[in-house]
Amino acid sequence: MPASLTIWILSALLLLGVMTQTWWEPRLQARGINVHAWPWRWWLLGYPRTALRIWWTWRRLAMLNGLSVTWRPHHRLSRDTAVQAQALRPKPPRLGWPVPTRNGVVVRVLMHPGQTPAPYLSAARAFEHAWHVHGVRVRSPRRGQVVITAMANDPLTGKGSAQRPELLPLLSADVGQTEDGPPWVIEFRKVPHWLVTGATQSGKSSLLAALVRSLSRQPVALVGIDCKGGMELGLFGRRFSKLAIDRKRAIVVLASMVEEIEHRMRVCRAAGARSIWGLPEERRPIPVVVIVDELAELYLNDGSRESREEAEQCATLLLRLAQLGAALGVHLVAAGQRVGSDLGPRVTALRAQLGGRIAHRAHDEASAEMTLGDLNPDAVVIAQTISEEEQGVAVVTTGGRWTRVRSHTITTADVAEISAIPGPPYPFLSALDTAPEKGEPVT
Repeated sequence: MPASLTIWILSALLLLGVMTQTWWEPRLQARGINVHAWPWRWWLLGYPRTALRIWWTWRRLAMLNGLSVTWRPHHRLSRDTAVQAQALRPKPPRLGWPVPTRNGVVVRVLMHPGQTPAPYLSAARAFEHAWHVHGVRVRSPRRGQVVITAMANDPLTGKGSAQRPELLPLLSADVGQTEDGPPWVIEFRKVPHWLVTGATQSGKSSLLAALVRSLSRQPVALVGIDCKGGMELGLFGRRFSKLAIDRKRAIVVLASMVEEIEHRMRVCRAAGARSIWGLPEERRPIPVVVIVDELAELYLNDGSRESREEAEQCATLLLRLAQLGAALGVHLVAAGQRVGSDLGPRVTALRAQLGGRIAHRAHDEASAEMTLGDLNPDAVVIAQTISEEEQGVAVVTTGGRWTRVRSHTITTADVAEISAIPGPPYPFLSALDTAPEKGEPVT
């Protein structure tokens, strides 16, 4: 089809849509489709320009970044001398059609035999500059293919309305928005324990508040350890079944949770089940999520014997909770500015048990390396690009993949609403549970 005919057809369709807008717009609104929320400006103006740039620059980008290959040999024999040189006219990888999204373009590339996704990951910054886009993400969902996602602008500015999932299963919490557009959901059934790090005023408390808000609507018991006097988790009042506001009381809470785990072990063993999810629903205990704010307060000591013993107890109890709690419905979320071996001898062992990693803005590379380095080294570089203006923005990695995310903002009205939600009446099975009223500090 000639290019001129294609332009005429698209122009006629656009004109027809504008002329009949008063007919189709009310009907779409009646079906719950908000037409005004569609990115018309991007689809009509931004996407065609970006698609043309991708097609126009692809061959040169592939050559400059080592993505092109040639079928001709690199060696020639001249009499008794082997000459090595680069063959001319290398062939770039096959580029698919750029598909528009709400905030960018997705294009699929077929790699040449012998190629890996690593060169494409290294060329992501070059793609950004050549295509005039905010960011480029590269992933390989299938063997022999890479999917390049180019974003026109930053979706994590917090200005737009975030998508909300309609229905979430038990122990799944909607805590924010991902860079790709869908909601950011933490699923404890898939990743039982999480580590959250970041500098002061980076958004850790906002993330924990969003987590509490989402879990407060579910039949889940919340246990809090906030050694900053309860200034963060204490705002949610009686929704917490247990709340410790200093290290001495934290030892009592952690010890009771270990007792609860051992009690649930006996129940599962008697029923022949490997986890609480193998028990009948009427006999299944209520899941528990333990949230620790400022992990360093449990590990640091002033050099005295009593302080060292308290830190040792906290380290041992936290490690046992992380090692044994996953199958028994006891999950751990630990937050702190940095989680390294300088805090204590068992911090590294605890960190190895926390499969989900969330890194907010950090002051140094070592802090991001402690959180993300052992799971995905590429995410360490991305975490260091988070600026002070991007409060709440973080990098999350699970299963070897990473993505940029931003947590929901929790207002004062949200805090009051959460505080008014009652928790499960009898969440613990152990007979040793002698905790005070919900939300009251443990003595």
